[in-house]
Amino acid sequence: MGKKYSMQHEVAYYQCDINQTMTFPAMLSVVIKASSDQSDQLERGTEAINQLGLTWVITQTEININRMPRDGETITVITEPTAFNKFFCYRSFWINDGQGNLLVKIDMAFVLMKIEERKMSSVDAELMAPYESEQIKKIKRWDKIEAVTDGKQRLYHVRFYDLDSNHHVNNAMYFNWMIDVLGYDFMVEHTPVYVNVKFDKEVLYGNDIHSLYQIIEEDQTKTLHEIRLGDQLACEANIVWQKK
Repeated sequence: MGKKYSMQHEVAYYQCDINQTMTFPAMLSVVIKASSDQSDQLERGTEAINQLGLTWVITQTEININRMPRDGETITVITEPTAFNKFFCYRSFWINDGQGNLLVKIDMAFVLMKIEERKMSSVDAELMAPYESEQIKKIKRWDKIEAVTDGKQRLYHVRFYDLDSNHHVNNAMYFNWMIDVLGYDFMVEHTPVYVNVKFDKEVLYGNDIHSLYQIIEEDQTKTLHEIRLGDQLACEANIVWQKK
């Protein structure tokens, strides 16, 4: 197991939606800050990685939700880089409330990308040594994401503020495109309990993307999502919801 790191964060009103619960983009931004702060502490921060011509890119995120953090609540974010292999690094996050109760568990997979070539780089054991995470050969297999087969879609244009310092769309922004298409009534009446999202392709400034979605009402409510750039799949996700 890797070296753990924790930080506290007070949820601000501007990080919440009309339900007074933290939005996905805000929550992901906070947990990524925790991992970035740990990397800075271990002298493996963004600047150090960039000097090697590399940058970190999230490829998969799985979120299990007991309850989303609320406006004004002080949460504790704990993160641990659990393992790495030749190409993937795995990191877990736990978000606890003020009494130590688990609100959200997040698992992520990262790859190192060469900044100039925009190609994946292998992971060097020496680079990962300060994290004390386990070096493994096995590649984690995530739950299969169900494809949109009979859905609707909406067009979005990539704006300047959608980008991050890597000059591509911040991963948290994909959630805005996926959630927005579900509409006001759906979001007021449902709360998320599980998310599985895979990032397949970078989206850049000026691109036009289509957000496809399908709502399935069975034993539980599930929404299927795809972000498409022309005929290319940029992001795919399944979200399970609970009726309020």
